[in-house]
This record gives sequence, structure tokens and C-alpha cells, in this order.
Amino acid sequence: MNIHGEYHESSAEPVTRSAPLSHVSIELGHLYPEDLDAGDEVLQDLFARTTPWAEAVRRSLRVEGRRKRVSTCFLVDDYFGDLPGPRELLPRILQAAQEAGVAIDYLAREAACARCPGETGEISPARTAVALLVDEPVPGTLGVRPSARECGWLCNGARGTSAEPVAAMELPGVWSPPAQSCARRHSIFVDVQLWSEDGQDRIWSCPLLAATWQLLRLGLLRHGGGLPLRPEPPPALWPEEWSRTPGILQINPQADPFCAYTTFSVLAPRFLPVETAVRTILEQVCHDPEALRQIDQRSRGEGFAVPVEVPDRVRYVFAGRSESEPP
Repeated sequence: MNIHGEYHESSAEPVTRSAPLSHVSIELGHLYPEDLDAGDEVLQDLFARTTPWAEAVRRSLRVEGRRKRVSTCFLVDDYFGDLPGPRELLPRILQAAQEAGVAIDYLAREAACARCPGETGEISPARTAVALLVDEPVPGTLGVRPSARECGWLCNGARGTSAEPVAAMELPGVWSPPAQSCARRHSIFVDVQLWSEDGQDRIWSCPLLAATWQLLRLGLLRHGGGLPLRPEPPPALWPEEWSRTPGILQINPQADPFCAYTTFSVLAPRFLPVETAVRTILEQVCHDPEALRQIDQRSRGEGFAVPVEVPDRVRYVFAGRSESEPP
């Protein structure tokens, strides 16, 4: 019998470093690039609808014997489509929020969820998130379906099979419907595309970037044991190009930490399908056990109840303007 083994120094393993945490991170809405073509009225309307919900979250937060730690953030979609440059757009966003009476602590770039500079070169938080995916085992199958990390599609159960055309004198194929894993009486089947290919480039999907964004806010996405994105102070002069803008800007120098035990996002109803896909992705992420342990230990030490399941730490209210709603 031949026995093969691998040896390595334990000191070579990356150490999972603790991250500062707020109690809740509040996302103050989200806009697509085309929304900004309608002018500043869209921004003003967005924050006018968001502010009451942000204040409600602050008031409802229960923290025994400690100061409430709440941070706010706004994600700029600079990954899909064309945007005005940061020198033009960021002051408009901050001004609209200020007029609505809400403070933005952190401004983040969605493109930074796809790629950002790291300590040893460019890294991709989205690719890191994909590497953590573990497909749900489907009962009664033989494992011939490629994994989500290979094919770029992830689902929450068993895909249906269609009756294929058959040759004459052969028995027809049998159609079977999709089935959700752990369904409650009836299935709600979700199949999520994680990326598409454009030549040599991989184009990450909106649901995957949004799931990466949630993992970053929860402090659960790690690269080499540390956070792949850390807030940076704003420059003295806004850059003209998004690629020269830090991934996360800390607008308020006295803000509570960007990462938090829980997240809360105020979004328009049109984002509901995307966030359904986000939850499907988060349900199949194998998190860093040391990061989970640290967060669990600290939350218990503070007497702050954190859901055991990571997807339950992500909350929403869909209260913005719908696409068919008149202005």
C-alpha cells in the first residue's frame, strides 16, 4: 500500500484577522446608471423615501448597555453601463442625501466587487465569493451536473428535465418539473446565472456582485485572512475616472465601522428578483469558520443576538418607486 501525504508549516496558513463591526449596516438605496439620466430629482426622491426607513431601523435597534453602532452606505453602479465621472456624480449624491437629512458614511463602487487592488496585486472579491460556493446535493441524482463554480449557474434544488424528441418507435421521454430543496409544501425554484463570458473576460452578474456586496458588509469575505476591501478617506479632489477612485470611501471620519453583524437595505421593488437570487447564493456559501467564530463570540459578548444562518442576517425593505409608478 502506497501512502501519500502532504506537509506544510502551520505558520504558512493565513490568519483570519478580526474586523471592526457595527450592529447594522444600512444601505440607502441603489440606482442603475440610466436612472441618473433623469436628473437630480431621482436622487432627491430616492433619499426622501429612504430616510424614514433608515431612522426606523435606528430606533428599533436593541442594544443592551452599549451605544448603538450604525453605519450607512451607498453603492454606485460603475460596473454596468456608463456613468458620469466621480467628480461630477459623487457631489450630487452627497448633496441630495444632505438635503433629505440623511448622512452617507460610506460610498462604495460596484466595480470594486469585481476587481480591486490588493496587497500583492489585483484581486477579485466576486471570484473569491465563487470559490466559497458549495452546491446543494440533489437527492436521487448521480452528480453529473457540473458545479456552479464550473458552469456559472447555481440553483436551489433539482432542475427540471424536458421531454426530448425521440426517433420513431421509441418511447417518448418523460418531463419532470424542477424541485426546490427543503421546499415548504410547494417549490419555489430559482436558477441564478453567476457570470457570462465576453471573449477572455468574465462578466459577473448583478446577483453575484450583490451577494459579494452583502458578504463584504457582513465582514465575512476574506482574502489572505483579511478584508479584501477597506474604507479609505476621500481624496482632496474627486478623480475624473472611477478606476482611480477607492473601492470604499469613508465620507464620515467619525462613522461607525463599515462591516456589521447585520445588514439592512432599502430598495425599490424592481430589485426583488435580484435579491431573491442573492439569498439563493448566500445559502450555498461555505464561510470562513474562524471569521464566523469571531463574530459569534463578539456578538454574544455584547448580548446582541445574531441569526445563526448568514442569509438571515441580511434584511430588506422594498419601498422605493416602482418602474410603472408615475412621478
